[in-house]
Amino acid sequence: MKRNKLTTVIAFFVFAFLFLPLVLIIITSFGTEAAIKFPIKGFTLDWYANALKSQSMIQSFLLSLKVGVLATGMALVVGIPASYALARYSLKRKGMLKSFFLSPTIIPGIVVGYTLFQFIIISLGLPIFEGLLIGHFLISLPYIIRVVGSSMENLDYSIEEVAWTLGCTRLRAFFQIVLPNLTSGIFAAFMLAFVNSFNNVPVSMFLSGPGVTMLPTSLLSYMEYNYDPTVSAISVMLMLLTIVLMYVIEKTLGLAAIS
Repeated sequence: MKRNKLTTVIAFFVFAFLFLPLVLIIITSFGTEAAIKFPIKGFTLDWYANALKSQSMIQSFLLSLKVGVLATGMALVVGIPASYALARYSLKRKGMLKSFFLSPTIIPGIVVGYTLFQFIIISLGLPIFEGLLIGHFLISLPYIIRVVGSSMENLDYSIEEVAWTLGCTRLRAFFQIVLPNLTSGIFAAFMLAFVNSFNNVPVSMFLSGPGVTMLPTSLLSYMEYNYDPTVSAISVMLMLLTIVLMYVIEKTLGLAAIS
């Protein structure tokens, strides 16, 4: 009985600290006052209309979406073969290679952002969009390596070896045998890397520039001068977008498993 009560108490505190703030954000997004306050005194959708009418927010959202998808796609192209090599072959200094790929998640985000700014923008002189793309590719790659690599380490490669003996080329066996068995892991890696890229603040802040600003940076700049529920409304819309995206991917994975 005591153990059950302790579990209930822990579950309550987890709910309170994780979900209660989300509930408050949803409620305050409908408040009528010009500042974020709880409890709200009235109900309005004006803050959602304000967010949808803001051209700067829309451009920042589209840029974050574009950079996130492209950077994560690039990370998949590089990360899947790298994960395969790390899991399949006995490479020299494999531990060092893994640490190298995962290093962006170990180094503080501000250090990563500032270093990339100095190298990509100042030293190489690349345009801001290309700089953002490279920076977000580098911070997305570790998540691809970690998630896809974990799936590959648990994969049974005996079928691939049988295909080799039957005359199938290594490249064809990789695409027709290995990859189809990693669908769930690849989708999970894509989602994790994309969400990390989309929500990243340090790299986006250092590599953004005039007229080319990612959504997290735009929200921070907006909150410096405005503390109205527009930010709450944007947060709610992003939560809904994430839920819809997760639902679509789950259904896609379910159909892929059935077929």
